[in-house]
Amino acid sequence: MPFYHKLGNFPSKRHTAYRKDDGDLHQEQLFGTIGFDGMSSLLYHLHPPTAITEFVEKKDISPEIAEDKQLQMRSLMGYNIEPKDDFLESRVPMLVNNDCHVVLAAPKKSLRDYFYKNADCDEVIFIHVGSGTLRTQLGNIEFKYGDYLVIPRGMIYQIDFDTEENKLFIVESFHPIYTPKRYRNYFGQLLEHSPFCERDIRPPSSLETFDEKGEFLLKTKKEGILYSYKYASHPFDVVGWDGYNFPYAFSIHDFEPITGRVHQPPPVHQTFETAAFVICSFVPRLYDYHPNAIPAPYNHSNIDSDEVLYYVDGDFMSRNNIEKGQITLHPSGIPHGPHPGTYEKSIGKKETAELAVMVDTFNPLKMTKQALEIELKDYYKSWFH
Repeated sequence: MPFYHKLGNFPSKRHTAYRKDDGDLHQEQLFGTIGFDGMSSLLYHLHPPTAITEFVEKKDISPEIAEDKQLQMRSLMGYNIEPKDDFLESRVPMLVNNDCHVVLAAPKKSLRDYFYKNADCDEVIFIHVGSGTLRTQLGNIEFKYGDYLVIPRGMIYQIDFDTEENKLFIVESFHPIYTPKRYRNYFGQLLEHSPFCERDIRPPSSLETFDEKGEFLLKTKKEGILYSYKYASHPFDVVGWDGYNFPYAFSIHDFEPITGRVHQPPPVHQTFETAAFVICSFVPRLYDYHPNAIPAPYNHSNIDSDEVLYYVDGDFMSRNNIEKGQITLHPSGIPHGPHPGTYEKSIGKKETAELAVMVDTFNPLKMTKQALEIELKDYYKSWFH
C-alpha cells in the first residue's frame, strides 16, 4: 500500500546499530518485493529471523486441474464446500491460472498451532462470514464481515476467528496487489475522485512482541509445495518497523460507488489491480438517473478476459436464482449479459442492495477437480427461454 506507516521502536537512522538494554544488537530485516525496487519496510527483530532448527516435511498442494475444458458459462455453489478445522486444509482452489488462484475456505478453528507464509503470492482474503483478528509479524488487524484482508507475499501470519462458522473468498496473486493507478497521483496518494481513501485503509494497529526461544512451526508455500520448518525463536519478535509494505484491511462497505445518468461500465467498481487481473466491488447504490436508463448491464463480449463473480448478499439485478456464496464464471471468447427478464425488469428501479466481489482476469482460468464437485451443471442453459 503506497503510504508510510510505523509501529513500535526503531533507530532514527536506518542500517545503524540499534541495541537492546543488555547491549546486544537488534536484528534488522528488509521486507520488500520486486527486488529492491518495490515497496518495502524495515523490521527490527529481537532474534535472527533466519535460525531454523529442523526441516520437518514438504507436501505438494498444487491445484488439480480438471480435464473438462468446455467453453461455457459456469456456476459453483460456494457454500457447498466442506468446513474443516485446519485453516490451510480448508482452502480449496476453484479457478486457477499462472497469475492467480481463486480459492474458497470454510475454516472452523483459528490458525494458532503454526505460522503461515505464502512466499509466492499476495493474498486478498474477503471475509464473507466471520470475524476475528489477523496476527502478523508487523502487528494485528481486527476484521469482520465485508472486510478485504490484503496480505503481502512473504508476510508471516496467524488468524484468530471468533466462531466456528467462517466463510472466506480468497484471491492469491502472483503479481503485487495495488490500488488502481487511475485513482492515485504521482506520489501514490488516492485522489479526490477515488471511491475510497487512506482513511478507509486499516493498517496494523497493535504490535505484539514475543521474546521466546524454542521450536516454532512455520509452514511456507512456494511453487505449489508447502514446506514445514521449525524456527528457533518466535516469528513475532519484531519490536518496531516502518515503511510502505504491510498488511491492511479495507471494508467493502467503505467503497463509495460511482454512478451516472446511464449504466456505468465495470471499471467504476474497481478496487484492486495487478498486471494480470483486477478485483471489483459491487455495492448498494442508486441506479442510473436518465429518464430512459436501463440499469441492468448491457450484453457485452468477453473477448479479452474471464469474469468471475462471487455473490455476497442482496438481490443481484442481472441474475436469477442466485444464492449467497455462489460463483459464476463467464469465460473469454463468448458474450454474456443479464438473465432473461432482468434487463426489462430493471427499468424504473431506483436502487440496488447487491453486494458482490468480481475478479476479471486477462488470461483464461482453469477449473479444478474440486470446483467440478460443486458445479451447477445446467447454468449455461439459464439464458434460454
